[in-house]
Amino acid sequence: MIRILSLRGRAVAAALALAPLIVLAGCASSPSPAPTFWSGFRDHPKGYLTAGAAPDASRFLPPPPEAGSLRDQDDIDRYRATRALKDTPRWDQARADNEIETPTAPRVFNEALGIRFEPARMPTLTRLLGRMLGDLETIQTPAKRGFFRPRPFVAEPAETCFPPEPWLANSGSYPSGHAALGWAWALVLAEMAPDRADAVLARGLAYGDSRMICGVHYASDVEAGRLVGAALVAALKANPAFQADFSIARNELKAARAGETETKNFRR
Repeated sequence: MIRILSLRGRAVAAALALAPLIVLAGCASSPSPAPTFWSGFRDHPKGYLTAGAAPDASRFLPPPPEAGSLRDQDDIDRYRATRALKDTPRWDQARADNEIETPTAPRVFNEALGIRFEPARMPTLTRLLGRMLGDLETIQTPAKRGFFRPRPFVAEPAETCFPPEPWLANSGSYPSGHAALGWAWALVLAEMAPDRADAVLARGLAYGDSRMICGVHYASDVEAGRLVGAALVAALKANPAFQADFSIARNELKAARAGETETKNFRR
């Protein structure tokens, strides 16, 4: 009887010893939940900067060109000239560059970085770039409202590369938010992938130019936007939360680029 109990005791002890291993094995085999992201402006993530720590574009930007000035006339001339780009590849690119608020918007840098931007495999990078849009709104809104320059297609109706939504006509043209974010994204991505910096920066400039080509911003709006984008990045450099995410995001991008290289080599 004692021997039977002893055997049973050993069996129970063995089972208890194996239990954690079985649980761990089950955990290891369970796939991690897919990261979730926002869908647009309504549920877009907030930025890193508090209002007190964010630059105010209305305080550091010069005002838009005065009506009737040489610079104002140059803006108008370039707006009229770029209407001739309709039905060209550059017009099509400008239309595609309108995307800004979705998690996949940074895919405009695919060719420059040599990757396919997929939020699911770069979740921290995706959220970092998305949160930068939240910070941009904080920085640029005082200037857009304070200067309130009418958009080109409002001042002089002409075809744009996409049908403007009603709210766009009521939003100030100066500075260009797309140009600001495109340049800010380019500065951040160029630092993460310095060997691709030239191509990334060129794409960031082109992203801003697309707004002029679309006919929803003047050239000077785009130039002012780039100043705002640079100010945004400078402010984020001093933000600990951004810097922590930057380190993780840089590694995600590095891994994604390495994966693309391996895939290309395998196909060869």
